[in-house]
Amino acid sequence: MARRILVVDDEQLIVKGIRFSLEQEGMEVDAAYDGETAVKMARARRYDLILLDVMLPGLSGLEVCQQIRSFSKVPIMMLTAKGADMDKIMGLEYGADDYVTKPFNILEIKARIKAILRRTAGSAETRRRRESHIISSNGLKIDADRHRVFLHDQEVNLTTKEFDLLLLLARDPGKIYTRDQLLAKIWGEDYDGDARTVDVHIRRLREKIEKTPAQPVYVCTKWGMGYFFRG
Repeated sequence: MARRILVVDDEQLIVKGIRFSLEQEGMEVDAAYDGETAVKMARARRYDLILLDVMLPGLSGLEVCQQIRSFSKVPIMMLTAKGADMDKIMGLEYGADDYVTKPFNILEIKARIKAILRRTAGSAETRRRRESHIISSNGLKIDADRHRVFLHDQEVNLTTKEFDLLLLLARDPGKIYTRDQLLAKIWGEDYDGDARTVDVHIRRLREKIEKTPAQPVYVCTKWGMGYFFRG
């Protein structure tokens, strides 16, 4: 089945170029030129990935990302202006999985999209073989097969990256992972982001599962070393 991509950018020439390139790879591409339309399309149809520009008329790309995250875990890749570090950080804060800086090379776009799709691919049978089923600890339950998390029987809505981080740490309680190790295991060896990516996702994860994020009981920090799960 062809992968379905939603491209969101108000510059029609950019959308046209990206659409042509991705369709050459056998992908199905939809387009939205403003934030409100993008949110409606993301609600109405299942996508394998959303490519989202930060600068949009009406709702900004960051606002679109935040709204989509309220109902979907679809991977989101942000397009940011060159050197706009704050856009990148804020994109991660709002739930984006990756970002590409404008002006970009279309080959980089395709490579990053393929990398994300590879990481999220796999049949249910393959996923079941790779993942343990249920992990429970102090009121926190992680259902690896269904990619669902419950805290005291209330479901917690995590993004794909947040879930992957939690599952990796929880599978081996007490094991300390450095930021570089987490980047490699969750984002892939070819990801060229920096350690702030891990820190942002850990902070957002704690805000969702910890009663007091500054004093975590699940996802903890070993100062100077990295992160670990306290089972």
